[in-house]
Amino acid sequence: MAEMADVQPFRIDIPQAQLDDLAARLDAVRWPGEVIEGDWSRGVPLGYLRGLVEHWRCGYDWRVQERRLNAFPQYVTEIDGQQVHFLHVRSTEPGALPLVLTHGWPGSVAEFLDVIGPLTDPAAHGGRAQDAFHLVIPSIPGFGFSGPVHGPGWTEARVAAAWAELMSRLGYERYGAQGGDLGAGISPALARLVPDRVVGVHVNAATVGFMPFGPVDRDEQATMTDIERSRVERIAHFMNDQFGYAQIQSTRPQTLSYGLTDSAVGQLAWIVEKFAEWTDAAHPLPDQAIDRDHLLTNVMIYWLTGTAGSAANIYWEGAHDPAGWAPTPSSGVPTAVAVFGQDIAIRRYAEPNHHITHWTDFEHGGHFAAMETPHELVDDIRSFFATVR
Repeated sequence: MAEMADVQPFRIDIPQAQLDDLAARLDAVRWPGEVIEGDWSRGVPLGYLRGLVEHWRCGYDWRVQERRLNAFPQYVTEIDGQQVHFLHVRSTEPGALPLVLTHGWPGSVAEFLDVIGPLTDPAAHGGRAQDAFHLVIPSIPGFGFSGPVHGPGWTEARVAAAWAELMSRLGYERYGAQGGDLGAGISPALARLVPDRVVGVHVNAATVGFMPFGPVDRDEQATMTDIERSRVERIAHFMNDQFGYAQIQSTRPQTLSYGLTDSAVGQLAWIVEKFAEWTDAAHPLPDQAIDRDHLLTNVMIYWLTGTAGSAANIYWEGAHDPAGWAPTPSSGVPTAVAVFGQDIAIRRYAEPNHHITHWTDFEHGGHFAAMETPHELVDDIRSFFATVR
């Protein structure tokens, strides 16, 4: 595969000058004031962010994380005029099923580092050899090393078309799709595009297409379970109190990009706020739910590639794409939904648009399942795909 003319090996090798520039910026931060000390309801508290920046400057080692990423084979290829970066980790098991894993925002391919081993080599991680996968883990166009995008129009549907081309280019004609957040939209879109090739779809952190649009009236709520009603409440809280980032990214991503591309601390705060709000509520702080260095590596991918605005553009494209608001027909492809503790998917709203054959409600966990609860996510992926191999 690596010798194909249109697929080239890739290795992350950030120039030291970029790391020195980051260090200088972190040494010269211009800190704002704070209205109420420690108040997360107004955004990331000053004291918390100062501590995280101190660790970023003095305790975090990018080169260690760079080596961790480079331990997995990586490639780039051009699809539809755009560079696409991806990890391609093949299993040694002869019957392994190809599986494309798709991240979301504010995520990256670094989300999946803890699930690569268990999915490609299950026998070495307490699983069965027959549950092995060959993994293809792309960076969405505009994100990380697939960024920035060079023109408009990169909707979830267009990304799905790029994935179909990528999998064909790699020689995979029968495969599964898994993803969270944006990946939970791109993966079903891939199945609708090539239902004869996608054997199954597994999603987590699912939103659009898996939840109600608009308020749910009392009569409807009266028919719901306690779990469903709690998710309706979380949806309402999200729309009322946590939706500001999406409004900005779907209307003025270019304006936002100047601040996040110029200020490392601004980029950190923009992302860490979402990790604070969307991780398991049992953990008061985001780095209690996810390893601090793992969280920072995800932020570094945005910072080092300068793709804050480019990644935000997928929100603009979705908000301005007429087809994006139309009801989506079911692909007929068997689909699994893993709903972790902070997720909001509700089965009755998912079934009209998806062929749901596997649904798992988890008591704990959050939006970033591959980073927060990798063992539970892996087990659910294995369990579902065992039914469609």
